[in-house]
Amino acid sequence: MKILNIVGARPNFMKMAPIVDALNRYPERFEHRLVHTGQHYDARMSQSFFDDLGMPRPDVDLGVGSDSHARQTARIMVEFEQVCEREQPDLVIVVGDVNSTVACALTAKKLGIDVAHVEAGLRSRDMEMPEEINRLCTDVICDYLFTTDPIADRNLRAEGVAEDKIHYVGNVMIDSLLKHREMASRLDMPGKLGVAPGEYATVTLHRPSNVDDPRTLEGILSALADIATELPLIFPIHPRTRKMAEQFGLADRFNEGGPARGLWITPPMGYLEFLNLNMQARMVLTDSGGLQEETTVLGVPCITMRENTERPITCEIGTNVLVGKDPDKILAAARAVLAGDTRPGKTPEKWDGAAAERIVQVLMDAQ
Repeated sequence: MKILNIVGARPNFMKMAPIVDALNRYPERFEHRLVHTGQHYDARMSQSFFDDLGMPRPDVDLGVGSDSHARQTARIMVEFEQVCEREQPDLVIVVGDVNSTVACALTAKKLGIDVAHVEAGLRSRDMEMPEEINRLCTDVICDYLFTTDPIADRNLRAEGVAEDKIHYVGNVMIDSLLKHREMASRLDMPGKLGVAPGEYATVTLHRPSNVDDPRTLEGILSALADIATELPLIFPIHPRTRKMAEQFGLADRFNEGGPARGLWITPPMGYLEFLNLNMQARMVLTDSGGLQEETTVLGVPCITMRENTERPITCEIGTNVLVGKDPDKILAAARAVLAGDTRPGKTPEKWDGAAAERIVQVLMDAQ
């Protein structure tokens, strides 16, 4: 079986790395190529992830770069069509919910190529999220739908997806975390940054709904500044967030000199560096999707600054609390963690490091 594996943005790398590893264990059954669309093009935000995860350099780099949703999606489709025509794959594997995911799925299906979607069935029910549109469009056309939890299975069944297309395999993001956890633990990032383990929090903030509106961004930053008076916050800032904060005149909320003055921003970090920090954090404040899952496995309280989540299992049985964008609710949730008001949470079934192997077994059974 000849396979094209698609990555485009940093979360894709963490999900694809274990699949590449699993395919490599069966060279007599699979021939595969890694295609990087170039959706994330910043070297610090992309290349370091390949290095940290031990992934091979991409066989193909489409180099599309940043653009509007429509133009970026269209560029990927045009470039990827040529790759498909040249390579003639039997299967295209897409992961996650970025523009690269839906663009490559659409292109392959229109050429009559089977498509597998890893992390299928996640739903936020929020059509203002570009990722939700990508998820819905991708799932409806795919031949293999690999899910992370039973909630995703139920979502797909409710949408009329045939039962034989749905495969509950677990979470490949957690495959990467468990594989690299020991390596990450050797880094001592708190020591390098001058904070003590368990006596700081980490922050990520990048979603357009949070950073593109000046009032929303100001409110979130105000809440973070209040929390930072009680606990240092380490904030590897996304380029988009920095750009918008500067545009809105909010850059004075940040401290680039160290943790002593609260909300401390750093450049984006590599996967292992940030995993080390999150493993030892008192809490994580985020609007990311993947961090909700990682913190559940790590047993670290997670405060998600969004109105909804496509990963509700992290709230139902994990360590995640959904608080929205209200500064008072963000502050209250953080103070609850500081007061010891947390739940231990538990790891969902099949988040055990073997999801990629299950995916490969399904593909071998289908041959």
